[in-house]
Amino acid sequence: MPEKKAIFKLKNVTKIFDTKDSIVKALDDVSLEVYEGEIFGIIGMSGAGKSTLVRTLNRLEPLTEGTILFDEQDLALLPPKKLRSAMQQIGMIFQDFNLLTQRKALDNIMLPMKIAGVRSASVRRARAKEMLNIVGISEKENTYPAQLSGGQKQRVAIARALSVSPKVLLCDEVTSALDPKTTGEILALLRDINQKTNITIIIITHEMAVIEKICNRVAIMNDGKLVEIGNVSEIFTNPKTDTAKQLVYREVKAIYE
Repeated sequence: MPEKKAIFKLKNVTKIFDTKDSIVKALDDVSLEVYEGEIFGIIGMSGAGKSTLVRTLNRLEPLTEGTILFDEQDLALLPPKKLRSAMQQIGMIFQDFNLLTQRKALDNIMLPMKIAGVRSASVRRARAKEMLNIVGISEKENTYPAQLSGGQKQRVAIARALSVSPKVLLCDEVTSALDPKTTGEILALLRDINQKTNITIIIITHEMAVIEKICNRVAIMNDGKLVEIGNVSEIFTNPKTDTAKQLVYREVKAIYE
């Protein structure tokens, strides 16, 4: 088998927040790799550091210590123009959708392309229509966010993130605001997109059920540390750390309640 290529390499990543009242080590010497084309999960309870970790991947949070390589490039060393180009390869979708309320669905999807330098409005419009078709709501192109359901908003957000053809899609608690049925539909959509395009997907969640349904591998965080990493099937059948055991047990218990 060919060797897997790492799209992200994290080496000894540490993030410290120094506030007026305290010093918080949100990330503590985290090292891991995410491979091209996989669906990789990062899970932990509230305060574990998972959301801070994903924010370091797209440079929303600068590192205190350590290195992040994206596609074999050290993001901290890139000049501004090359950094902007690299960041366009990292799409992101959020729990609260982050859609512009005064813009229709199609316009929300067209905006990142304009920012990325796609000058032709007709090209942007055609691409946005294509993306809406891929996520299954082409009939909603002229609808404002307030008129959409939660699942439809998340589909628009996914279409927007995909519009500039990124290599990686970061998903931060993207199903937390959705009901179980809609959660299943969104996860199935992400899995289908991954299989058809080979885009790397990184999912941040506190729900083991999400990890089980969609991810190939999972990293388990606790108190800013990476405490366990492995294939999802291995973690579920043989969790080694107390944190992993608690998360798996909680999921099994929820199934039988």
